[in-house]
Amino acid sequence: MKVEQISVFLENKPGSLEHATRILKEANINIRTLTVAETADFGILRLIVNDVEKANKVLKEKGFRVNKTIVVAVEVPDRPGGLHSIMEALSQESINVEYLYAFVEKSGENAVIIFRFDNPEKAIEVLQKNKFTVIPGAKLYDF
Repeated sequence: MKVEQISVFLENKPGSLEHATRILKEANINIRTLTVAETADFGILRLIVNDVEKANKVLKEKGFRVNKTIVVAVEVPDRPGGLHSIMEALSQESINVEYLYAFVEKSGENAVIIFRFDNPEKAIEVLQKNKFTVIPGAKLYDF
């Protein structure tokens, strides 16, 4: 039920993000979702792609610093309070969210929220106990 995400460290300068996305395009890697966080000196591009191993390899070969991390994808109805219902269940069990980002499915009926937890195993247990749909990596990579 866990998802592999890659984090790419980028210099905070024009062209850095374009260079990384060009490498992925040329390797025929499809980006399923992404987020970018930045500081004054660098950015962190977090990606879920259809081929984690290949993306990791080609980016490293081109000199990028890349890490793999485990995240959890949760499907929730796309309506007011959808995120809150998840947060409430996690909070009651003292699960810490390190960061999250989201996207809306093509149907427009559901959103998928990508979570980085301090304890993903416990978080998955709590989410499933509360009847939330945890999406396995294999399904997410092919969305």
